[in-house]
Amino acid sequence: MNNPFIFAPGNITVHMVGIGGISMSGLAEILMHRGIKVTGSDLHESDMTNKLKNMGAVIFPSHDASNISGQNLVVYSAAVPQNNPELVEARNKGIPVMERAELLGVIMDHFQQCIAVSGTHGKTTTTSMISQVMLEGGLDPTIHVGGMLDTIGGNTRIGSSSWFIAEACEYKDSFLKFRPSLAVVLNIDADHLDYFRDIDHIRSSFESFLSNVRNPGTIILNFDDPQTRLLSKSLTRSFVSYGLNASDADWTSEDISFENGCASLSVCHKKTSWGRIKLSVPGTHNISNALACIAACHSMGIARTSIIKGLEGYKGTHRRLEDKGMKNGIRVMDDYAHHPTEIQASLSAARALAAGHLICVFQPHTYTRTYELLDDFSRAFALADTVVVTDIYAAREKDNGLINARTITEGINKNTGNAVYVSSFDEIVRFLDENAQTGDLVITMGAGDVYRVGELYLSFAGSP
Repeated sequence: MNNPFIFAPGNITVHMVGIGGISMSGLAEILMHRGIKVTGSDLHESDMTNKLKNMGAVIFPSHDASNISGQNLVVYSAAVPQNNPELVEARNKGIPVMERAELLGVIMDHFQQCIAVSGTHGKTTTTSMISQVMLEGGLDPTIHVGGMLDTIGGNTRIGSSSWFIAEACEYKDSFLKFRPSLAVVLNIDADHLDYFRDIDHIRSSFESFLSNVRNPGTIILNFDDPQTRLLSKSLTRSFVSYGLNASDADWTSEDISFENGCASLSVCHKKTSWGRIKLSVPGTHNISNALACIAACHSMGIARTSIIKGLEGYKGTHRRLEDKGMKNGIRVMDDYAHHPTEIQASLSAARALAAGHLICVFQPHTYTRTYELLDDFSRAFALADTVVVTDIYAAREKDNGLINARTITEGINKNTGNAVYVSSFDEIVRFLDENAQTGDLVITMGAGDVYRVGELYLSFAGSP
């Protein structure tokens, strides 16, 4: 690679723009473990930035050219604009600049066996499942996951073996920087349409990703997903398939039952009984994620007993159908779903857990996604009794004036008539206090900061 020095301990310093992000913070931890000095900048103080400070990182509370003072490399995420003053200053000073995904790819190249989990939906959960099984199987992996996993006490674990596992995000073709030895494709759906032209463009990107898999290497594909199945027809190398409803897949399931929303299932490998598993996370979508995990871990040579024990011990990742607490007999959960397909899957799981009404508090994520997928969002909430829609979380975008939360509320009401727009989090808390009843389930949903609504509601003392 062009920057082999980044793993050389000594007087090497890497500066990370937006160091508090879920991925950037983990990469900083990996670099520091390798003896690299780390500086960074972030506008928001958080548990992650405080942890890195305690490890010795120097973190600035603003993005400023003065933060660049002789570092050897500057790393930024895809969400950072090119006119960021730190990037401009680094280039002016001739300091190499590298995008986050390229750094992750360089790190991957230092491991003999690396797993990359891709797909529009389910990456964090499936990566976490596989990680838990790898730990159970004694592989001692280095783990880099896009969520907080209690098993490893955060989003990153430093192992001492040659195994590495990470999520592979398709946004802006980021995962094309990776050369994994094992790649999983969970699904291919229309998303990130601020970058991709259409579904064909997205599928082509996944095809390019798979062309980077090392040889020998392993490819795992979901045959339930039509776009992934279509992709398989263009591959010139062998692959392993799985599917809930695909009888021609290598890994399938049968005899599925549910208890408290969680599935028990018999797993078959090439039409032969392999074993029975009882999951500890709810939802039919997690059966599919579990099959992906089994297919991947079996390909790694992990023992069946370790796969079963690891999967059955997986209790979930934060912000993925996460239980937040109970209040007056009302259950409060939170989920990261921010795409129509994810919303439907998570509501299906939540519906099975709700004794009474299901109330969904939804915060749309990015103007582009909300605008491009408006019709799909409008049809996604049929399983909820009430949908409280709040303002769009802009993330990396600016308001273009084409879409707002009232528009999506109107779209939902044209289809299912169950939505109400409420602007502020405090007003949503009061709405829940006045309308939620014992036995109801309240689920906050979105990739922004909507989880705070559940926390505020649980601590709300009520009207005077």
